[in-house]
Amino acid sequence: MTQTSPARAGVPSADAKPALSKIEQAKAELCGLELEPRLDELGRQGWESLDEATLTIRLKWLGIFFRPVTPGRFMVRLRLPNGVISADQLEVLADVVDRCGEHGSADITTRQNIQLRGLLLEDMAPLMAALKRVGLTSRQSGHDNPRNLTGNPLAGIDPEEFIDTRPLVAAIQEALLGPCGPRNLPRKFNVAVGGAPDSFLLHNDLAFLPAIHQGELGFTVMVGGFFSAQRNELAVPLGLWLPAGQLPAFTLAVLRHYERHGNRQQRNKSRLMYLLDQLGLEPYRQVVLDTWQELAAELGPELFGDPTAACPHDGSHLVSRAPRAGLGVQPQKQEGLHWVGLHVPMGRLDAEAMAELARLARSHGSGELRLTEAQNALIVNVPAERLEPLLAEPLLQRFRPDPSPLQAEAVSCTGNAYCGFALIPTKGTAQAVLEELEARVELPHAVRMHWTGCPNACGQPHMGQIGLMGAKARKDGQMVEAAKIFLGGSMDADPRLAELHDKGVPLSDLPDVLEELLVERFDARRRQPVSS
Repeated sequence: MTQTSPARAGVPSADAKPALSKIEQAKAELCGLELEPRLDELGRQGWESLDEATLTIRLKWLGIFFRPVTPGRFMVRLRLPNGVISADQLEVLADVVDRCGEHGSADITTRQNIQLRGLLLEDMAPLMAALKRVGLTSRQSGHDNPRNLTGNPLAGIDPEEFIDTRPLVAAIQEALLGPCGPRNLPRKFNVAVGGAPDSFLLHNDLAFLPAIHQGELGFTVMVGGFFSAQRNELAVPLGLWLPAGQLPAFTLAVLRHYERHGNRQQRNKSRLMYLLDQLGLEPYRQVVLDTWQELAAELGPELFGDPTAACPHDGSHLVSRAPRAGLGVQPQKQEGLHWVGLHVPMGRLDAEAMAELARLARSHGSGELRLTEAQNALIVNVPAERLEPLLAEPLLQRFRPDPSPLQAEAVSCTGNAYCGFALIPTKGTAQAVLEELEARVELPHAVRMHWTGCPNACGQPHMGQIGLMGAKARKDGQMVEAAKIFLGGSMDADPRLAELHDKGVPLSDLPDVLEELLVERFDARRRQPVSS
């Protein structure tokens, strides 16, 4: 009998490369960016004609997401670095959503971004052209790519900022989307730049926090933060300080190394923190610096920065508190100007509201808006004489500048209305529960509540003072929609992740359970029942 070799028996030889996963094979065969010139053709062919890899993986390189929950209707995720958007740009997006009729809507995301829903595949080619005309893009906004870069939403207008993050974030995005940028990372990658005392960024794979070194303002480097179904971590100090001008080059070096050496066999162990675990922090720091040196030699220091600018650093920084909500009328650092922060319930927008926000920004401000990680919108550069007319606008009865303490910083993922992973309807449930709680209790201060539909944690429940995650639980002998409850998330100078408090509360019982928690832990006072 012929003996089967170990390799033929399914055991790779010592010099054999590990087999790629199905997703990695699809990515290696064709980069999704190559589909852009073919969008018109694909639209004419129809979504049903696309192979699975193109439909569910490759299109995401163009920011186009197939949604199995709404087959035939796609989502498009933009890139809005630092959450800045103009009235002209928002009007274009409003028109896109309006053309989708009853299927159309948009969401402000927890990365200061906008997602458009209800589009058809044949809409994509003209949409990409329309986005380009107004300076927008959706390129590489999904799947295994560097996601939207976040920064201080008040950048440039903040009386308390140390540095304006807008040009830094824009420069990093230009580098990432340029010819030297990554096209096939092992997993998604989040980057953020802080510029104020309240810039909480430690849930990002790579975060730059403002820090002083030898009297110069620059950034300390934090690495490895992420949320997932398997593990949740805050970023840790890498032990480096960088001057502001080196952030784009350093980011590219990190991503070049990650693209080469990240885990491509186990997707549940492929985020950056696992690579740090594998190498150790100090060896990882050195290989990133080596990669930076290599790229500088390859491309020239004038294009790729000076690796010797990096300095050893203990990770201390100027961040000292949780983020401000930024709601209501606030004075800017420019004398006589204000921003007006509006609460957008659960970040959900329709075409009419988007068009009206654009009008308000143009007629009362400078035509610019900012989006926050709390899924709210700010109208900026409003002169004092325009405040009263702005506050009298009808839209501000819906998007209030003075929401209740529970509404102000409530965050929610999209839920099972659009996401096939979500176990519960998050946005509608969250809004209904908050309104019920407001009728029952009064709070002396805001309580940050984060809702997510599944363990993938897109709604960032571990960042909430109260976090809720979709689950199933048994009630009256039946399995019903439920939520896990997490408590204790902090985004101040001593950040920590929320911990599991209850593994499954039926949604019908949530108002009662949360009412007790608010009274016991957050100084809520029960309202007196209205006598009949």
